[in-house]
Amino acid sequence: MNTIRCLVAVSFCLVALSASAQDKGTLNPKPLPPLANPDSPTVAAKELFGRAATAAALQPQAIGSYARGCVAGAAHLPIDGDTWQVMRLSRNRNWGHPDLIRMLQRLSSRLPQINGWSGLLVGDISQPRGGPMITGHASHQVGLDADIWLRPMPDRRLTRAEREEMSATDMVRSDLLDINPSVWTPQHTALIKAAASEPSVARVFVNAAIKKALCREAGADRGWLTKVRPIFGHNYHFHIRIACPAGNASCADQDPPPSGDGCGAELSAWFTPQMLHPTPGKPRPPLTMAQLPAECRRVLQAP
Repeated sequence: MNTIRCLVAVSFCLVALSASAQDKGTLNPKPLPPLANPDSPTVAAKELFGRAATAAALQPQAIGSYARGCVAGAAHLPIDGDTWQVMRLSRNRNWGHPDLIRMLQRLSSRLPQINGWSGLLVGDISQPRGGPMITGHASHQVGLDADIWLRPMPDRRLTRAEREEMSATDMVRSDLLDINPSVWTPQHTALIKAAASEPSVARVFVNAAIKKALCREAGADRGWLTKVRPIFGHNYHFHIRIACPAGNASCADQDPPPSGDGCGAELSAWFTPQMLHPTPGKPRPPLTMAQLPAECRRVLQAP
């Protein structure tokens, strides 16, 4: 129950961040203006990382924790692949640790066999050098997180305007108690199962109503459900998180998820009134560079 109270306390922030994932982009992104005093210790780290347009020319390293870190030597997921397309191009958030980029490419290539989809629509991964974002996610900082839209890739290339303006599909009923059966399909279950079954994946975050559907539809093979964790929002997309890559000594993994399939009392607690309709909490102040690993300064300063 303490865990549930903690989740309620931060719910307002999490819901707002998740909702922003569907915000429309722009066809004419403008660079952020220079900072008057970028070396000031009071400058929010997100202002610095949000102005980095390319990856740091360093050996690939995930540095710090998922919600307090950065990434060196990030790889760029091309905006078009045979079995994926990147959305919201104006955000420039299709960067990640090379291990994550390879996993996404591998997973997408299997989609026709997994569920018959042509491919994935990929949302935010990380900024070119990771770090906190000016808008959106609290995590996605070390290049090991990626959002996948719960909408199949079409059999054609989307236009730039479509990538900035179209929305994913809301999979959750208006009362938040279950999925919307008019849009949820067995193909969604097969995709999330395949993602959770990837050896490098540590967690898959979904809306609690989606977790409920997965619990109902999983059948006898339930081991993969352990990795699928309910979280606020996430009714339009699911969130893949891989573990720290081998050799990344400065990367901090989460503790393993609790054992079991998570389909009992733990899941039921998400459908209480205080979880479905949480009281807004107080947003946390933005992180400064002093609150990130010291190595992140080198990542920002690298060519």
